[in-house]
Order: sequence, then C-alpha cells, then structure tokens
Amino acid sequence: MKAARHGFGAALGLMLWLTQAPGIGGAADFSDPEWPCIQRKVENLSASLIWPAPITGAQLTPAARDLAATLSLRRVSLEEAELHVRDFVEKSAPVDGQLLGNIFLAVFDNIADTRKRLIAGIARYSRKQIALSSRIEGSRTEMARLEGEKDPDYDRIDKLEEQIDWDERIYRDRAQALTYVCETPVLLEKRLYAIGQILLKHMPDKDTQ
Repeated sequence: MKAARHGFGAALGLMLWLTQAPGIGGAADFSDPEWPCIQRKVENLSASLIWPAPITGAQLTPAARDLAATLSLRRVSLEEAELHVRDFVEKSAPVDGQLLGNIFLAVFDNIADTRKRLIAGIARYSRKQIALSSRIEGSRTEMARLEGEKDPDYDRIDKLEEQIDWDERIYRDRAQALTYVCETPVLLEKRLYAIGQILLKHMPDKDTQ
C-alpha cells in the first residue's frame, strides 16, 4: 500500500529536516519565537552610529532630496552612488557637513523604513511556516491513527499523503527563499554604512575636526 511507506522513518526525517533547514530550528534567535533567521533580530538602527557628526534634520533642497532618494535605491550600485554624490557636490559647491549629514539622514530614514517593513514581513512569513509545520504534523498524526485502525480508510490516507507531500514541498521552497530574505536586512545595514562613507569623503576639513 502506498500510504504504508510513510512510518516512523518519514516522520523522523521530516523532524530532522525542519530543525536543520536554513534559518529554522537551532539556528534561529530564540529571544523571538517568530524570528526564523540565523542573523540576530535588530529592529531599530541608529544614524549616530554611522554618521560621526551632529545632524540638524533641516529640510533638503530639491536636488539634495533627489540625491537622497537615488542613494536609497538598492538597484543603484555603490559605484553609481559615488558618481551621483560627486556630481551633486560639484554642481552644488560649496557643500558643508550639515548638508551632507542631512542627505545621509534622509537616506537613513528611507532605508531604515524599508528594513523595518522587511523585518515585519519576515515575521509574517515565519508565522505561515509555523502554521504549515503544524498542519503537516497534524496530517501525519491523523494518518498514523488511520493506519492503526482495524479497517483503515485508505482513500483518506492517500489524500493525507498527497497533502503532506504538497505541504512539505511548499515548506522547503519557502525555507530556501527565506535564506535570501534573511540576509536582506544585513545588506541594507551595509549599504547604509557604505553610503555614509561615500558622503563623508566630501566633508570639508573643518567639519571633520
């Protein structure tokens, strides 16, 4: 019988897979049960840890605001970002440290907002995985119970087997995608730091003393 092939060995295999899947089980940050990533959850960033000078938060000119929006885009490479900053500084000279700091703050706010929404999405994604894992476990429990009956309902057992196979496939695909998604908040942090360094290159000497 097809369903009979699924016994203790299959259940154990699933359990081991769940605990070893990327971002799941032992690799997770247990301080938050809904956080499935290897990377520790850091919800809020601090601009002052990246930008070494006080920032006034003054309103930007349209050109500076456009530059900040461009630097915030992940599709803009760091090499392109450096060219955009250089072009802006040349056209807007003289540029002081406060203007550069306020441009960085605008970039920081944009990327931090994107990162916060991403972290919330990862938590929702994780809840779906937890729910799917519970459904797989429930289906396996029901299938084991049916197989132990004197007169098993083989049609139901076959349907459960198909559902389990489908749910496991979805779970694996999601877990693989989660590996990339979990890296994104860290990539955004690195981009913020890199953008900060690019802008700092153009700080007037008097503002760095």
